[in-house]
Amino acid sequence: MRILGIETTCDETGAAIVEDGFRILSNVVVDQIPLHERFGGVVPEIASRAHVQVVTRIIERSLVNAGIDPAGLPLEGPPVDAVAVANRPGLVGSLLVGLTAAKALALAWGVPLVGVDHIHAHIYAGFLEAEGRAERIDPGAVFPAISLVISGGHTSLYRSESFTSHELLGNTLDDAVGEAFDKAAAILGLGYPGGPAISRAAVGGRRDAVRFPRTLLEPDSLDFSFSGIKTAVLYHVKGQNARRAGPTREDLELADVAASFEAAVADVLVEKIRRALRREGLRRLVLGGGVAANRHLRERLAELGAAEDVEVLVPPPSLCTDNGAMIAGIGFELLREGRTSDLLLDAAPLAS
Repeated sequence: MRILGIETTCDETGAAIVEDGFRILSNVVVDQIPLHERFGGVVPEIASRAHVQVVTRIIERSLVNAGIDPAGLPLEGPPVDAVAVANRPGLVGSLLVGLTAAKALALAWGVPLVGVDHIHAHIYAGFLEAEGRAERIDPGAVFPAISLVISGGHTSLYRSESFTSHELLGNTLDDAVGEAFDKAAAILGLGYPGGPAISRAAVGGRRDAVRFPRTLLEPDSLDFSFSGIKTAVLYHVKGQNARRAGPTREDLELADVAASFEAAVADVLVEKIRRALRREGLRRLVLGGGVAANRHLRERLAELGAAEDVEVLVPPPSLCTDNGAMIAGIGFELLREGRTSDLLLDAAPLAS
């Protein structure tokens, strides 16, 4: 069974074809970094316009890469068995572009339409075909598990019972972790996107050089707060009560600041994961989202897994950022459960 997955929740336009929820036949992604970097973050109107300009070409390329000739359509039957699309959460203008394309194709090809939760799809990314994984993972060997999705727009902690059943345990109360990386990188003059920029700058830096705050909230809280560390970076770099446009300290060791920031963020994430695992009595962790590509965090989670006998499932970096393959993959599972959508499916910009 082949599913076309379409992803346009934020600033990546993605389309992929996945077979049987596992084998990636094609996965095409175009990002918009050059369009947004001078603003230090994603501008919604620019993002939606950029999706409009490329979405049909991205879908066509995904078909070609999967061995399907768009010029030969319609064939004796539809080229795919269903069209899955991320319709929630995200930027409403961006969501509507992908949703409109998906509806048109589902109607033209006479195949089911499957609306997908973008955050749940990030959890699924770790189960897709990847280097070193030639066979589909048995979900019975993984679930129930604690799942954490960390990206520019989300920091969400779940108890996951299956590919499609997730109970929210904790969320960010202010900045998402990826947003904190972007803002810290802007303060440090490292550019956008902030996650990769800070990781590069942190090479060779001392992780204990600056004692940035670890905001853990109440002792049993599974929620997150990253606004404090962003402010702490600003004050350390510019001086107490300084503004972002103010002068930078002359004695600043950039690598130390970047490494210390990474360490503080990782400490918070690892502690919240540890709390969730112990509270729920589980020993399995699934990670997803763009920040899951962070090398230091992956090292810390490997240490957690070894120290506390926890199985950790993390997607390869190429599947951590937004992509159509994760949409097609979880779309396959939803289709098997009969959870399809009609052409009245709407964009839902807020997380449910």
